[in-house]
Amino acid sequence: MELRELGTTGIRVSPLGLGTVKIGRDEQVKYPRGFVIPDDAAVRELLTLAGDLGINLVDTAPAYGNSEERLGQLLPDKADWVVVTKVGEIFEHGQSRFDFSAAHTRLSVERSLRRLGRDYVDIVLVHSDGDDMRIIEHEGALEELARMKQEGLLRAYGMSTKTTEGGLWIVEHTDVVMATCNPVDSYDLPVIKRAHEINTGVLVKKGLQSGHADAAAGGGGIEAAIKYVFTTPGVSSMITGTINPQHLRDNVATTERILSSQI
Repeated sequence: MELRELGTTGIRVSPLGLGTVKIGRDEQVKYPRGFVIPDDAAVRELLTLAGDLGINLVDTAPAYGNSEERLGQLLPDKADWVVVTKVGEIFEHGQSRFDFSAAHTRLSVERSLRRLGRDYVDIVLVHSDGDDMRIIEHEGALEELARMKQEGLLRAYGMSTKTTEGGLWIVEHTDVVMATCNPVDSYDLPVIKRAHEINTGVLVKKGLQSGHADAAAGGGGIEAAIKYVFTTPGVSSMITGTINPQHLRDNVATTERILSSQI
């Protein structure tokens, strides 16, 4: 896949990124079918396949169980990958809790660096609890990420938002927004439109409706969802979380077909 510019960050990303919830956490997840967390050999094979298919973007978070540690151990050719991680959400004892303070933000990023085995993280996003504007206006996470960017501990920062208002603020004031985009959820379209206008990077989450797209629109559900995302101006990359190699191949083939038809 041909790499794309992620806004003005100077980071180039594949149109599809690999989400890694399923390699680290199987509790309190909202997928339509159950799954078994794959062993190290299967994860290594999946990551190698992703790289062979042209994917260079991998998305993780402290809230994804031991996903960060496993990527640190199993990700091949680490320098070739763009890594996204997050701050703010902690998943322990089967439930999430949140801390958006400056102190916890720094602790979280430093811990992620150790887990990932890296000197810096490419992109760090605040993992919103749903109250975007409270986090933006009254917590210290974004300011601390800006400081850590200046220190060279990360290359770009932003937020995985939950509201249109929060998304629009993030687009105007940070490097990257992670926004929802699929045929069912349209509330972030103004966010993506504004990002396109001012060239802020957009990473799409829930493009396949957390695995529910294949049950929509008959047999064309997944293809229709991917087409919807990549015909929305402003999208840099879509994160798809799968541990099924054939699903990964199919998603890449569909994406390449759709993108080639736009040339």
